Amino acid sequence: MTETADSLSFKKLKWHCRRGMLELDVLLEPFLDEIYLTLDDEDKQRFQKLIECEDQEIFPWFMQKEVPEDPDLARIVDIIVTRVQPDCH
Repeated sequence: MTETADSLSFKKLKWHCRRGMLELDVLLEPFLDEIYLTLDDEDKQRFQKLIECEDQEIFPWFMQKEVPEDPDLARIVDIIVTRVQPDCH
């Protein structure tokens, strides 16, 4: 089954992207809306894994203060930062 913006799984991800921390919301929500559906299945799984992490864990990754030890998480963080904040890379 192909995932679409109207699918239940996408709507659940959208809900989980609302983090309550503005710095994360402005990265995750636009990425989900504009890019997520164009990712391959492996990168979609990486994004879903990222969304399960705690805010205090992912915040330093997106502020580029730390790099995730998990290579899958490091890849999706890099994709998000590059696509949503292209001037930062």
